[in-house]
Amino acid sequence: MAADLVIVANRLPVDRVVLDDGTPGWRPSPGGLVAAVEPTMRLTDGVWIGWPGDAETHDDVIEVDELKLLPISMSEDDVQGHYEGFSNGTLWPLYHDLVGKPEFHREWWESYQRVNRRFAEKAAEVAAENGVVWVHDYQLQLVPQFLRELRPDLRIGFFLHIPFPPAELFQQLPWRRQILEGLLGADLVGFQLQGAAQNFVRMVRQRVGHRTHGQQVYLPDGRVVRAAAYPISIDAQAYDELARSEGVATRAKEIREALGNPTRVFLGSDRLDYTKGIHQRLKAFGELMVDYDLDVDDAVFIQVAVPSREHVEEYRRLRDDIEMLVGRINGDLGRLGQPAISYLHASQPREEMVALYRAADVMVVTPFRDGMNLVAKEYVACRFENDGALVLSEFAGAAEELRQAWLVNPYDLNGMKAALLDAYRSSPEELGRRMKAMRHTVLTHDVAAWAKKFMDDLTAPAPR
Repeated sequence: MAADLVIVANRLPVDRVVLDDGTPGWRPSPGGLVAAVEPTMRLTDGVWIGWPGDAETHDDVIEVDELKLLPISMSEDDVQGHYEGFSNGTLWPLYHDLVGKPEFHREWWESYQRVNRRFAEKAAEVAAENGVVWVHDYQLQLVPQFLRELRPDLRIGFFLHIPFPPAELFQQLPWRRQILEGLLGADLVGFQLQGAAQNFVRMVRQRVGHRTHGQQVYLPDGRVVRAAAYPISIDAQAYDELARSEGVATRAKEIREALGNPTRVFLGSDRLDYTKGIHQRLKAFGELMVDYDLDVDDAVFIQVAVPSREHVEEYRRLRDDIEMLVGRINGDLGRLGQPAISYLHASQPREEMVALYRAADVMVVTPFRDGMNLVAKEYVACRFENDGALVLSEFAGAAEELRQAWLVNPYDLNGMKAALLDAYRSSPEELGRRMKAMRHTVLTHDVAAWAKKFMDDLTAPAPR
């Protein structure tokens, strides 16, 4: 196989399932990245390399919906050391402003190197001569350098979906130089925000010693590496069309009726993670009810918490803490058949989420730190009547684009309460003005535009 375009990501865009005839098979797990790169993959006869999420051995290309997918095998030790360990126990908290405490273990680092090299070797094996390889996210930051050593003919791009931390945090990492050199194997290193690109270039200058100018890094071998911001987005048109469908409209009405047709419905939807600020937003909502600013007849809060890393003790504690808070608020402030907070600890199908977006008057997205947060953009794309309010953390990447949201500091409980109340009380004219501007941004800068911009820059003649 020789593919002109190779996508390298930690996970394949499919899940292992049992088919109707009882045999094992694959089901697409659509997401923003798939929607972005799928058209280009089809045009270029591309291939996607990734881990399928199991511990089985895989050797052959699989085809799902005519997409060529090449599974990478990972042992249980690989999963524990590379994925659960270094990726999520070291890099994730470090890159999210130390919201959690990172752990630094040499054996995790060894596993991270080993798995990154395996991904690079597979990409080198299947990429066509002078082909393009696009590597994604924090789990694979060494792949560009390993791949460059194996295949110097390739154009290599890398995109980091989470924040890149400032120097005072990044320099805590014992293997900081190796990570920087790994990323410098790429021709183009993309980040969500301009500030992250600047952090990266600054660290390269300080810790690796390469000459830099603006967004460019000049390597001793004559290569020039560019770092730039490419804020990721969603398939906005698809969300808009689904939100307008009769089935979603009916379901949104059913949701509000099931809640007792309150004046306002608040909504939060997050992966259950300590960076998302779920506990603080629910506490703020509960205090508004205690203060009699809101009443259970007038306002309810739906919190969708998608299960995440449930075998990790810190995540189990987080779930327990949130569920105890929900129980306390409902016990103190709810009524029979009328809880103040409806808590759903389960992943919801896309159509159900769009119905929730349509049913919700106020969307609350308040992470302590987030690379982008596409939930905010999904909500905006679904508000085709230019109504609804978005309360958004200023520490989410989306806040750079969605300036008309009610921007809050998630660490400031009183400030969050004031924003929730202001959004609740806002006039239809004010809501319309804000939402119309945000919808223009989201519909114009969609995921297809994001992918095209990155690929155009990656395949353009190398800077000098």
